Amino acid sequence: MLTLEILPDNYAICRLTPGKDLPDWAVQAETDTQSMMSVTRTPDELSIVCRESQVPDGVEAETDWRCSRVAGKLDFSLVGIIAEITRCLANSGISVFVISTFDTDYLLVKKSQWAQAERTLSDAGYAMSSL
Repeated sequence: MLTLEILPDNYAICRLTPGKDLPDWAVQAETDTQSMMSVTRTPDELSIVCRESQVPDGVEAETDWRCSRVAGKLDFSLVGIIAEITRCLANSGISVFVISTFDTDYLLVKKSQWAQAERTLSDAGYAMSSL
């Protein structure tokens, strides 16, 4: 079974207007190699996921998220990893925000549901380890 590595700190999911340049605070967050940061631009929005402490007041954000990642590098031919993890969590009534990268997948769970998510995944056979 897979191992999920728990990242330190709380995370925020931020929404900015679609045409906006990447703000200075996000560029600074981008250089922090000890945490996860994601930027997604669509025609409808600019989404930034980063450590909560890096988000300035006045930014539209959902806060109090914990983050874990699937340990190791995942081959593109692997099928159903996120589907299985999210199925376990959905069956326990736990909502997730998922980000996939070239190497692996990140799962964010609200801090208020984090302990339940850890128990659920552990009971399903996933190992949990802190970074």
